[in-house]
Amino acid sequence: MKKNKVLIAISILLVVLFCATAIAGGHGKKEKKEAGILLVAFGSSMPEAQVSFENIDREVKASFSKIPVRWAYTSHMIRRKLAKSGKYLDSPEVALAKMLDEGFTHVAAQSLHTIGGYEFHDLRRTVHQFQYPGGFHSIMLGFPLLSSQKDMQRVRDAIIENIPKERKQNEGIVLMGHGTHHPSNAFYAALMFQIQRKDPNIFIGCVEGYPEIDEIIAMLKEKSIKKVYLMPFMSVAGDHARNDMAGDDEDSWKSILTKAGIESVPILKGTAEYGNMVDIWVDHLGTILDQL
Repeated sequence: MKKNKVLIAISILLVVLFCATAIAGGHGKKEKKEAGILLVAFGSSMPEAQVSFENIDREVKASFSKIPVRWAYTSHMIRRKLAKSGKYLDSPEVALAKMLDEGFTHVAAQSLHTIGGYEFHDLRRTVHQFQYPGGFHSIMLGFPLLSSQKDMQRVRDAIIENIPKERKQNEGIVLMGHGTHHPSNAFYAALMFQIQRKDPNIFIGCVEGYPEIDEIIAMLKEKSIKKVYLMPFMSVAGDHARNDMAGDDEDSWKSILTKAGIESVPILKGTAEYGNMVDIWVDHLGTILDQL
């Protein structure tokens, strides 16, 4: 019920803004192009994870220094949690409504998700709502990290490049992806296939999808691997990385691996902390900026 009231309020705000823009634009005066960037992430409430977002923000502003940058989080739960501590992040709907009110005419909304799952497709629908008359003159959405074969090749090479230098060839790398029940979950298995063509001891599992940790352990045992490095395959090293992957609870991946007789070394560093990963998102953003 509360969520419905929020959606109604946002809808009313959008109608008012659209009408105001339409009236203002009806005087025959050509408006000056005002471009803006909206970076959209799932979000994280953990202070340790903010380094990833700070890195992306820095790289985007360095690459497109003349274009203002705004942020939005898609997770209602994260936004609500942050608000309780006095930090307020907008939803994509509210952020875009504010940008429209500020006078932006052309907006590049860049997804910072890893795959095109439910969150990304919800964002697509939101962006589409601002394409109607009275909205932005032009608004486009940039693809997530993995959206094409070229992306998979670049991510594959980046993962291999980012492996800890002390890792020996008979030791494994286990990446933890978030996972989803959306069909786009297939990207994880497809990426693992391509990575293993270059390094057969790198594996990708998911917290909420396929492959699960039990399947990864079975593959590790088939190769008699006794030690692995655990790395998050998520933009931030947030709650999943620190608790589900590297935590001390019995259901964490580290504990499950230990019980299976496999030593694990957690690396708490999100993908957005690596320049070669951020470059992919930045390139997606550059593509849509060129098309605005």
